Amino acid sequence: MSTTIDITPGFQDYYETLQLSPHADAETIDRVFRILVKRYHPDNSDTGNSEKFSEVMDAHRALSDPEKRAAYDVRYDENRSHVLKIFDEASAGDSFAGDRRILESLLSLLYISRRRDADRGGMGVIQMERLLGCPAEHLGFHVWYLREKGWIERLDNGHLAITAGGVDHVIEHDSIIFRRDRLLAERNSPEASSSPRNRDFELLT
Repeated sequence: MSTTIDITPGFQDYYETLQLSPHADAETIDRVFRILVKRYHPDNSDTGNSEKFSEVMDAHRALSDPEKRAAYDVRYDENRSHVLKIFDEASAGDSFAGDRRILESLLSLLYISRRRDADRGGMGVIQMERLLGCPAEHLGFHVWYLREKGWIERLDNGHLAITAGGVDHVIEHDSIIFRRDRLLAERNSPEASSSPRNRDFELLT
C-alpha cells in the first residue's frame, strides 16, 4: 500500500503514486502511467514489483476517467484540507528559526508516517513539498542534514523515512507534533477524546 499521510480512512493518494501534480493534464497522466506500468510490470525481471504495479493501475483507473477523477478530486481536497498544518510558509526563509521549523516539520511528518507503517512508513519528496507548502528545492539542505545526523534514511522504494534515532530526537526535544497536540499525554483522556482538534489529529496516527 502507498505510505502516504492520509486522513480519510482507506484514502490513497493517486497523485503521489504517479508522482504527479494534482493539476496534471490527461496526456501527462497517460504518459507517466505508461512509463511506470512498464517499470513495475511483474514480468520485468529488473524492476518488476507487483504491489507497485497494482497501485499504478488503480491510480490510472481513477485519474484517467474524467468523471472518476472529478469524484476523486473531491475526496483528495477534503483529505488534504484536514492534514495537520505544522509548517508556516512565512517561516521558509534563511533564518535559523526558519530552518529549525522546517527540520522539525519534516521529522514530525516522517514520525507520523513511520508510526502508521513501521516497516515501510516513508514519504516522497513531492508529497512532503505539498504538505509543508515548501518548494522541494528548499528542502534539499534540510534532508541532507537529517540524513547526515542519521535521523532519516532512504528506503528501497526511494521514499524518506525516520530512523529510531530520529524518533528519539522527536520525543526528547518536544517536537512540533507533541507541542501542538500533546499526543502522548492527552490522547486517551476523556477530555482529549472530546476535543475536535484532538479527534482530527487521532486520524493521523
